[in-house]
Amino acid sequence: MACLTGSIQPGNRTVPRRNIMTKRATHRNSILPGFRPALGYTIFYLCLIVLIPLSSLLCKTATLSWPDFVGTITSPRAMASYRVTFGSALLAATVNAVCGTLVAWVLTRYRFPGRRLADALIDLPFALPTAVAGITLATIFAANGWIGRLLAPMGIEVAFTPLGILVAMIFIGLPFVVRTVQPVLEGLEQEIEEAAACLGANRWQIFSRVIFPGMLPAIITGFALAFARAVGEYGSVIFIAGNMPMVSEVTPLLIVTKLEQYDYAGATALATVMLTASFALLLIINHIQRWSRRYAT
Repeated sequence: MACLTGSIQPGNRTVPRRNIMTKRATHRNSILPGFRPALGYTIFYLCLIVLIPLSSLLCKTATLSWPDFVGTITSPRAMASYRVTFGSALLAATVNAVCGTLVAWVLTRYRFPGRRLADALIDLPFALPTAVAGITLATIFAANGWIGRLLAPMGIEVAFTPLGILVAMIFIGLPFVVRTVQPVLEGLEQEIEEAAACLGANRWQIFSRVIFPGMLPAIITGFALAFARAVGEYGSVIFIAGNMPMVSEVTPLLIVTKLEQYDYAGATALATVMLTASFALLLIINHIQRWSRRYAT
């Protein structure tokens, strides 16, 4: 009778048949040796790589008294570095979200000579050492560089100015948007677009109501990844920024400066602020991404 009602009784407990079947299917389809060893390894690796280093950061920061902590993170030099770092990272991620989506669209929807080479060049910032990228950008955008000499007569100075920081952050963040949006575009069925066209929709209506809702979660994900990378970028920024306090000094450089002065507690205090701000921004972006997925469906 229990089998007919969809439940069985192992021992004295009544277990729904659906739960047992789901559990058996999970074990049967898993390629790992077991759930408990895999979960234990996951927790151990997460603690070793992420939680323990972050905990040591917070413990070192805790050696500061509260007035010293507040004085360190709210000093004029630190506040200026926050504005430069987070402002440039936000602007660079926004530019990459727009331009990276356009690049992904061209690489996905069009066929032209050199497309594979252009597609491979997108990954260059991933493979290139950040110091090499910084030196290259500083050389190109200097007043006597290939691009800098063209911008100098127009009064535009890129190298050794805050604008150089923006250029470096755009350079290192572009692949995150392109590689996130590209698979989504390749997965969109063109038959849906053709059906919308047959129903009388114009190009703008097809893009705004058919294509863009499907792309929006990937664009936001790419934006978040590009922003997070830009906030913590150091190697490619310091060579082109000029590193002038209160003007073009990013927070990672200020942290390194404090470490060189053996002010370890002050460095960890600034790092804690960056960690907290980045975590809060990622939570906000993830909330927006969840909303966009509901909007897309």
